[in-house]
Amino acid sequence: MAETIAVIPGDGIGQEVIPAAIDVLETLDVDFEFVEGEAGDDVLDSRGEALPEATYELAAGADATLFGAAGETAADVILPLREAVGSFANIRPARAYPGVDSLQPETDLVFVRENTEGVYSGIEHEIADGVTTLTRVITDEASRKIAEYGFEYAEANGYDDVTVAHKANVMRTTDGQFLESVESVAEAGGHGYDEALMDALAMHLLLRPEEYGVVICPNLAGDVLSDLAAGLVGGLGLLPSANVGEDNALFEPVHGSAPDIAGEGIANPAATVFSAAMLLEHLGYGGAADRVRGAVEAVLEGGPRTPDLGGEASTDEVTAAIVDRL
Repeated sequence: MAETIAVIPGDGIGQEVIPAAIDVLETLDVDFEFVEGEAGDDVLDSRGEALPEATYELAAGADATLFGAAGETAADVILPLREAVGSFANIRPARAYPGVDSLQPETDLVFVRENTEGVYSGIEHEIADGVTTLTRVITDEASRKIAEYGFEYAEANGYDDVTVAHKANVMRTTDGQFLESVESVAEAGGHGYDEALMDALAMHLLLRPEEYGVVICPNLAGDVLSDLAAGLVGGLGLLPSANVGEDNALFEPVHGSAPDIAGEGIANPAATVFSAAMLLEHLGYGGAADRVRGAVEAVLEGGPRTPDLGGEASTDEVTAAIVDRL
């Protein structure tokens, strides 16, 4: 029976890197049915809504979703799509690869980011002229859930070091709740971990990333720290991500729509193809996922490379090289 994959290219280079990932997936001996949905800035202009209900339902009903990028409408697209697949965890690996110029070649991090609350809960108000507020939501249930997932992920993937990022010295009630929930999960499961203030952790990751493995984060901290880690390994063009739910998931490159290079055919497809490998793993095709990762890593090491990595190759040329490796 075919695996139904919702494909949502979105805006900008999403229109270029998503077809690249599909070319790679179609090389494999896996039966996929790709069904495309519309979302993003152009859809808002033409239809009056950035995320049509049909696209939301497509993601909710598919076996998995592959998403490219959204521009100005990002919050109106990706947040509801994460809701559609029931995502509670955002997984963002950041690794340095041979052949890629990186600040810290020893980097091998995975950010396990809470995906449903924090300051991204969307509770904002203008309470008076020139006065606005933002409500930060942290619950025991969501905090325990992300902690359980993070500890299980570290164990399943061979990471010995788990760090919990927080800012409980200032946000005493909300991040205090987060820490209490994580501690409860750790004690029940016999898991070891370290704590780190998120701002201090940003410095330590820059200087000594080899001392860290899995980092369990509240929502905003995970967003910021994973982008910092991208700078350690060669840029956002190398970072994939998974938005994981109980029975469904959405996979997307961490980079945005990159309007400055959209349409030029030079976008780096690596992050999206790595995201496709995470999709394969989620669906139970671990061997195929390893093959895809191996092919991308071989091309990163030996070329060709897109301009962001110092090369002159096009998106299509890099994709063809990955397919040839497979």
